[in-house]
Amino acid sequence: MSGTILLDDVVTYLEMFERPTRPSRPAPPLKLALMRAEECTVSYYRYLYATVGEPWAWFERRLWTDERLASVLRRPETELAILYVAGVPAGYYELDRGDPDDVELAYFGLAPEFIGRRLGPWLLDAAIDAAFRTEPKRLFVHTCTFDHPRALGLYQRAGFRVYEQRAVRFPDPRQAGLLPRTLRHPRLPPLPET
Repeated sequence: MSGTILLDDVVTYLEMFERPTRPSRPAPPLKLALMRAEECTVSYYRYLYATVGEPWAWFERRLWTDERLASVLRRPETELAILYVAGVPAGYYELDRGDPDDVELAYFGLAPEFIGRRLGPWLLDAAIDAAFRTEPKRLFVHTCTFDHPRALGLYQRAGFRVYEQRAVRFPDPRQAGLLPRTLRHPRLPPLPET
C-alpha cells in the first residue's frame, strides 16, 4: 500500500516459574463476579477484545475469521474468565494451556471505565492463581509499548520477570480499517486526510 505508515514498537516478554508466595490482593470493595466463559460466542469475544484492547491498538484478532476465532474459543485448552462489576463486563483474561507445562496469559485487560479502580492487580492475581492451578512449569505473558503505560510494572510487581525484548514494526492498523481512524494514542501519529 502506497503511503503506509509503519509503527515502531517494543515487545517485552515476561515469565514466572512458580506461583508467587505473597498473599493475593484483597478484592476491591465493589460488587464483583469473575466467571469463566465456558461457551463464549465469537460476537461477545469480539466485543470484549474491542472494548478492552482498542485503546491500546490491539488489532491482531480482528484479522481472524469468525471460524478461526471460534475454533480457539472452543478448545478445552483456552480458559477465558470475565470480570463483572455490578453486572457490567469490566475486563477479562485468557489463558492458553496448549502446552500444559508452558501456559500463556494470552490476553489480559480492563475496559477503560474500570482502569484506576484497583481492579487490575486483583484480576492479574486471579489469572496467575488460575494458571498455576494445573501446576505448569512456566507462565508467560508479553506486553508492548502500545499497552497501558503501567502494564509492564504491574506484571513485574505480580512476580513476572523479563526474559526478552524485541523491536518490531508493523503497518498502522487504522489505515487497513482494523481500528477506527479516530483512535487516539500517544504512540499513534496523525493519519493523513483521505
